[in-house]
Amino acid sequence: MRLHRNLCFAVIDGLMLIFNEGQYADKVIQQLLKRDKRWGSRDRAFVAETTYDIVRWKRLYAEIADVKEPFDRDNIWRMFAVWATLRGIKLPDWTYFENTPLRKIKGKFDELSKTRKYRESIPDWMDELGKKELGDAVWTKEIAALNEQANVILRVNTLQTTKEKLQAELFDQDIETEFLAEYPNALKLKERANVFQTEQFKNGAFEVQDASSQLVAEFLNVEPGMRVVDACAGAGGKTLHIASLMENKGQIIALDIYANKLHELKRRAKRNGAFNIETRPIESTKVIKKLYDKADRVLIDAPCSGLGVLRRNPDAKWKLQPEFIEEIKKTQQEILQQYSRIVKPGGQLVYATCSILPSENQKQVEQFLTSESGKEFTFVKDKKVLSHKSGFDGFYMALLEKKK
Repeated sequence: MRLHRNLCFAVIDGLMLIFNEGQYADKVIQQLLKRDKRWGSRDRAFVAETTYDIVRWKRLYAEIADVKEPFDRDNIWRMFAVWATLRGIKLPDWTYFENTPLRKIKGKFDELSKTRKYRESIPDWMDELGKKELGDAVWTKEIAALNEQANVILRVNTLQTTKEKLQAELFDQDIETEFLAEYPNALKLKERANVFQTEQFKNGAFEVQDASSQLVAEFLNVEPGMRVVDACAGAGGKTLHIASLMENKGQIIALDIYANKLHELKRRAKRNGAFNIETRPIESTKVIKKLYDKADRVLIDAPCSGLGVLRRNPDAKWKLQPEFIEEIKKTQQEILQQYSRIVKPGGQLVYATCSILPSENQKQVEQFLTSESGKEFTFVKDKKVLSHKSGFDGFYMALLEKKK
């Protein structure tokens, strides 16, 4: 592989913004990819994947390169040289790479790889927390799986098409996919491709949604004609899935504290041909109170640490702080207490997170069930999805039923 100057410069510029200015990796990469219209798909893939790679392995590469934050431009070139050397890429004779100690890089990598926090490139506190909550052996496997590059998974929109038809149409555009046994609406890409440029995407035939995330709407047991509330809908990935499972019959009320996310949901719903969704921003507690005892099903896809989706958001390893996790646990319990009152007697509630920590998952459900509001509910079942077992994102979901 030959390194091209303009592509490498784009990566360095992106890393400066992510590491030093706290910008989100996905947003930075989106901007970088607009930089040069002449770049082909291979060039764009190099910029995106190299940037994500160096973000993912920041701690390990900085340790090997012997550089400390805040990183100046030379520091980031040194980390880039570590990335290239470990991948067996020949460094060109550019000034940035003068005096790069190739043999020392490999030796230091072997030495640091013996220690999990360096090998998996994570902060000390995260390593301690994972070990405490999951146990040493499970955490070792899980954090290794969360450092792998995520697959691209599509969720077929059954309001518009079938899995077989979509697979055939994408195949005609040289995009090969495969079915996933336990995920009825999923197609997995065999190789990464820009699926957002396809006519099928523009016509709402599919959404990009991880296989684990696709389990949540299924867990809710919705049926056509029901009234369903998605209490933390965001931009609506799961709302749209619920709409397709309900065959556009009945009513879905999508709530969120961020009105701009609900605007995005409206746009996506239009593209998907999902017209049984009503969006309501939560501007005061009145919005919730009006819905007490009114819904057949309630989904609480709670805000969480996001530790189950690190493969997708590797920069979260560096943005996340232990204090945030403590705060978010209080928020999760408050949301459970308040939004559970929307469920009508005999109705069902799903509490879900994209976290792998029992303290955000099983423990929250246990705490809720022993509380005053929780005594009205019975526990039906739960599902813990770990990345190293499923090959997909880490997730948790619990199904509770309100007593009649």
